[in-house]
Formats: sequence, C-alpha cells, structure tokens
Amino acid sequence: MGNSSRKEEGEEEEEGARDGEEAEITEKKKKKGEAVEVEAELPLGVEELFESGDPVLDLSYRRFKRLPSRVSGLLHLEKLYVCGNSLRTLPDSISQLQGLRILALDFNKMEDVPAAVCQLTNLTRLYLGSNRLMTLPPELRNLQSLRCLWVESNYFHSFPQELYDLPHLKTLQIGDNRLKTLPSDLCRMEALRGLWLYGNRFDTFPKVLLRMESLEILDLDRNKISDFPSLKRLHALRLFSYDHNPVDSPPRVGEEVLVVGEGAVEFLEEREQDY
Repeated sequence: MGNSSRKEEGEEEEEGARDGEEAEITEKKKKKGEAVEVEAELPLGVEELFESGDPVLDLSYRRFKRLPSRVSGLLHLEKLYVCGNSLRTLPDSISQLQGLRILALDFNKMEDVPAAVCQLTNLTRLYLGSNRLMTLPPELRNLQSLRCLWVESNYFHSFPQELYDLPHLKTLQIGDNRLKTLPSDLCRMEALRGLWLYGNRFDTFPKVLLRMESLEILDLDRNKISDFPSLKRLHALRLFSYDHNPVDSPPRVGEEVLVVGEGAVEFLEEREQDY
C-alpha cells in the first residue's frame, strides 16, 4: 500500500510538472508571437452536420479561415462544399477523403491548388472559381476521373496545359480570366464538350477552336473579337454565345445551333422563315 501510494503521488507530481512545462512553452510562444494552433469554435449547427452521417457536407459561407480538422475524419463524404470562406489552403489530411466525387472551393483566397486536392483521385467535379490562381500544378494529372473543372474568375494569363493530361475532362469553365490566346494543340483535349471562355482578352477568334469538332457548347461572350469565321464545320455544336463582342452580325453556324448575342434573335427568326 505504501509503495503504491508513493507511486501514485510521484505520477501525479510528474504529470503536473509536464502540464506546467506545456503551459510554459505555450506562453513563451505567445510572447514570441509564434502561432499557437487552436481549433476555432464551430458555428452554430455545424456540429450537427458532422454527426449526421450524410454523404454531403455543406460548410459554405461559414467564415472559416481553416478547414475544421474534424472534416478529414468523415471518410463517408462524397460531396464537400466549402465555398465563400477565407481558406488559403487545405490540410494534407483531407487526402484521406478518397470517397469524394465533388469538391467545391469557390470564393476563397487560394493562390495555389492545395497539394492534398491532387490526391483525391475519385473526384469527378472540382470547383475553384473566384480564387487567386495563376497556374495549376503538374500533380493535377492525378485526377484521372475528373470530368468537370471550373476555374473562372482567377488570374490565368495563359491556358494551363496541365489539363491535357485529363483524358475524361468534358466541361471546362475558364471565363473571366486574362487569356489572350489559346495553344495551337488545344485540340488534343478530345473529350471536351463544353468550353466557357467569356470575359477574357481575345481580340481575334482562336483558330484552334475550328479543329475541336466535338464541342457542343462554346461561350466567347465579353471579349474583343470583331470577326468570326464560319463555324459550320463544328458539327456537334449546339450552343454558341458571342454577346458583347464588336461584331456586325452573327457568325455562320449549323442549322441546329442556338446562337446568343446581338442580332441573334433576328438571325434565328430568319432561319426559321427559310424552313
């Protein structure tokens, strides 16, 4: 009994000393201005979302500066929405969510695509619009299942050719960036069906688009293109939008194409009358 009591007293003293040391270290860090990681208090209702078991988690517009650590443990998640926060990156542990198919990170403060995102190999849809991106990482090629990518309202000056390595990408939203040209080998993206290029800085029509015969949707609104070639060779095209470009009349398109832009209504009415 005596030995046991002394042992317990010794353990308590040792534990108290450790607690004291940890408190002292934390205090020293504070004095030095070093960051002390403290999990922010969760907004009202978020705890219930974590415990629901729902495969869809929406944490949009919650004013998060860091993604709550609890998220990385929700291995059942299939869709994660964290739009409209103040995130600059994501923790590496987010790569554990291998069941994720949809990840929405729009309207944050990201200057780079977080490395962990490139390890989510089952993603089919990735939304990165309205951030601060200028480039995409080579590791993006890991996302071989990706079918839809939105990177609108960022700062791309040149087309990210890393996308060539995504063989199943069907939809690319890259409007409201700073593109002036497209690479001559863009037609390598044979799976692409929808391409949104509105709000960029094109002053001539990118000729490579005439070789993308699988395109079904092409949006070139709000550029500075004054002359469009005939698009009749794009046999799969179903929607072409050219609004707010300095052109005198709609470009020639196939009979099945819906055109959107100045003068398009009159053009479509005349086409109907010709039938």
